[in-house]
Amino acid sequence: MSTPDLAGERKSYERGELEEDAAANEPLAQFRRWMDEAFAAKLPEPTAMTLATVGPEGRPSTRIVLAKGVDEQGIAWYTNYESRKGQELSLHPFAALQFHWVQLERVVRIEGRVEKTSDAESDAYYATRPLDSRLGAWASPQSRVISSRAVLVTEAAKAATRHGLHPPRPPHWGGYRLKPERWEFWQGRKSRLHDRLVYRLEAASGGEVPRWMRERLAP
Repeated sequence: MSTPDLAGERKSYERGELEEDAAANEPLAQFRRWMDEAFAAKLPEPTAMTLATVGPEGRPSTRIVLAKGVDEQGIAWYTNYESRKGQELSLHPFAALQFHWVQLERVVRIEGRVEKTSDAESDAYYATRPLDSRLGAWASPQSRVISSRAVLVTEAAKAATRHGLHPPRPPHWGGYRLKPERWEFWQGRKSRLHDRLVYRLEAASGGEVPRWMRERLAP
């Protein structure tokens, strides 16, 4: 089987545009508009986002997680606090998120400080998960080396025996919320002259409320 010609791969982006006069004044409103359109287009996994964190040696790492809440407080997801990402966030509580809606030729990037959600929020979301997923949170020592898949199956069976149909939320499992300080909305355009609008949270002074500044970046 021949190797694809990666250098010669080309695609012209011509599905949409992002002009200032049509964009929302606030980034959350713009994001909700695009998220609604991603759902309306029936894209696969529209809530999937890349989460980037930084380790103790300053090396970045990424993984895909699912957004489970987006509001004025920030963007929330849930995971094992003892995982690699959890350990990195405990050392450096800042992260970056990226949504890539390929079919719409759009990318959204968000940067900001990360904090844990409250126990009540984590409990409420955990209760909505399927039983197998709730037991899986007990069974998986996320990011740690295991000898085989049989370890997971065995631990899941033990968790089912121990907790039955109503497992409580594990103390090592819960939510994080990124509080945005910067948003970037990227819309692919023809001839690689893409649209990039950035919203920056401008620090307040004299008791004023922080406000979002919108700027266009060169592609």
